[in-house]
Amino acid sequence: MHVLLVEDDEPVAESLRRGLRRYGFEVDWVTTGAAALAHSDPYDVVLLDLGLPDTDGLDVCKALRERGDVPIIVISARSDETDRVVGLELGADDYVSKPFGVREVIARIRAVMRRVQRRTAADSGTGGADRYGSRLTVDRKAARVHVDGEVVALAPKEYDLLSFLTEEPGALMSREQIMEAVWDANWFGPTKTLDVHVAALRRKFAGVVAIEAVRGVGFRLEVVGGTAAGPGPVPGPGGPAS
Repeated sequence: MHVLLVEDDEPVAESLRRGLRRYGFEVDWVTTGAAALAHSDPYDVVLLDLGLPDTDGLDVCKALRERGDVPIIVISARSDETDRVVGLELGADDYVSKPFGVREVIARIRAVMRRVQRRTAADSGTGGADRYGSRLTVDRKAARVHVDGEVVALAPKEYDLLSFLTEEPGALMSREQIMEAVWDANWFGPTKTLDVHVAALRRKFAGVVAIEAVRGVGFRLEVVGGTAAGPGPVPGPGGPAS
């Protein structure tokens, strides 16, 4: 994934660049609004500081949004609610206040990109089944999961968890990311429920996927015998999941 980073604070920019690259992102860094608007190389998401030396970042946000639908995440020391609201109204997809951690920014990027992919699939009518390896199919449109062409009965949160983890096979997801995506952004209960659901998925999908626990961080799903392919038809018959 290619990131356009618009940030004039060199220490902040260098920290972000190093962190993003460690997670496999490519980063183009510019320090002014004019350079951001003149940037011609393709990119998938913009990280935009508001406190730029040549112009207000909100004006850059508005200009970028008028050009297209590339996701924009504002990163700013301005924590005032007015700036946050105005930024979102001008077309930003998310807003991160300084100081922040690289992992938080990466989580925001992934969340924004998931929303964009879902909108794209809905708009194009291609939000059908995705195949992972030779055995597993996740039909997000119908909310059904098949193994070897047969529907696997899943509880609602088991399905939500599997659907989330298979969006990026091999990616390490923190417990916080998973709880926010699968349960609720305001979840305050124990995260032990996550371990219970992971254990259930391991039982039901033994030999199909492996869910690795990374101590102190979260979980990583790997497809056994292969990686995700593109959308495709669900093989074989199947009734509704329970």
